[in-house]
Amino acid sequence: MSILSILDINITNKILFIRSDLNVPINSEGNIISDIRIRLSLPTIKYAISKGAKIIITSHLGRPIEGVYNHIFSLKKISQYLENILNYKISLKKNLLNNLNFKKNEIIMLENVRFNIGEKHNDKELSKKYASLCDIFVMDAFATAHRKHSSTYGIIKYANISCAGLLLINELNNLNKIFKKPKHPIVSIVGGSKISTKFNVLNKLAKLSDKIIVGGGIANTFLAIDNNIGKSLYEPKSLNLAKKLKEKYNNFIIPIDCKVGISFSKNTSVKTKKINNILSNDRIMDIGKNTIKIIIDILNKAKTILWNGPLGVFEFTKFSEGTKIIAYTIANSNAFSIAGGGDTLAAIELFNLFNKISYISTGGGSFLNFVEGKKLPSISILKKYNSINIINSDNIKK
Repeated sequence: MSILSILDINITNKILFIRSDLNVPINSEGNIISDIRIRLSLPTIKYAISKGAKIIITSHLGRPIEGVYNHIFSLKKISQYLENILNYKISLKKNLLNNLNFKKNEIIMLENVRFNIGEKHNDKELSKKYASLCDIFVMDAFATAHRKHSSTYGIIKYANISCAGLLLINELNNLNKIFKKPKHPIVSIVGGSKISTKFNVLNKLAKLSDKIIVGGGIANTFLAIDNNIGKSLYEPKSLNLAKKLKEKYNNFIIPIDCKVGISFSKNTSVKTKKINNILSNDRIMDIGKNTIKIIIDILNKAKTILWNGPLGVFEFTKFSEGTKIIAYTIANSNAFSIAGGGDTLAAIELFNLFNKISYISTGGGSFLNFVEGKKLPSISILKKYNSINIINSDNIKK
């Protein structure tokens, strides 16, 4: 069953409760470091404005203690940011209200949902409270679709109508391009620190992909099977997992050279070494030039590219070359490309490639769960309740 979209519903003069994903990084000075998730949430909000809907928006931000207001996790900065972008008054409300009074050209934003007791435990009464605020619930937070929370899952049971926003629909449509009828050669790039958390994803992608490139701590764990990797980040307890994958599949691309430092610091000295020349004090921080050449050649032949995770410590300029060159190669490729994951989004923004990737996924855990083939609770319940919506509602466009 397909999911009901906001485009399928008459939303004019209706009260919409839009669950967005505005969980963006904010520094100690209170400045938004990356606004990618905000920008990708705008189409649904702008569409609702264009149709004359009355709009409530909310999101989570970070991991506050439930029931405790903490200004560090407040959506105040985000509401101000949205106000400037939309040229609309955004009224941030700390508490849930029974009667929301909408003013002309005003959007109501409810504070961080994770301030509410019961949010993460999918509390029934909280879910009902959310649902009572609106005529239509719009789920647009793909990044939280893998969690059964009150504002992403429970509310769908009690809202009069529930549907997917434009971001959520785009996420599913684009991800399905890779897993239903992808164009070969398919190249997957998987970085990150732990192979243990991505073992099932690697296993799935190894079956799907013509080549699978690994980087970061994951690559180091593969390298540690047969090499001394000094003080490099890796998982000693996951060596057997790496061995299983390496023995089962012959399409893994593992670095043959790397850039090393002697401390995890942007000021450490840099040397490029072959993998079999790593010393006990060395730390692998980036891939080397020969590895980069191999990867570029593979990517230039690809028709489909899936990218999750950087290939080195790209935050340090001395060790950003591998991730930067690979990012630019993907951006300039004619292949259909999808990039997802927090660090991947940060790299894309750092290198100013936001509009050069075919599709940028906002999801972290949801992205990986989808790739792995797991069902996403919020998607499943939307499908289940769509049939009820269509039968019982005269708001659905015929």
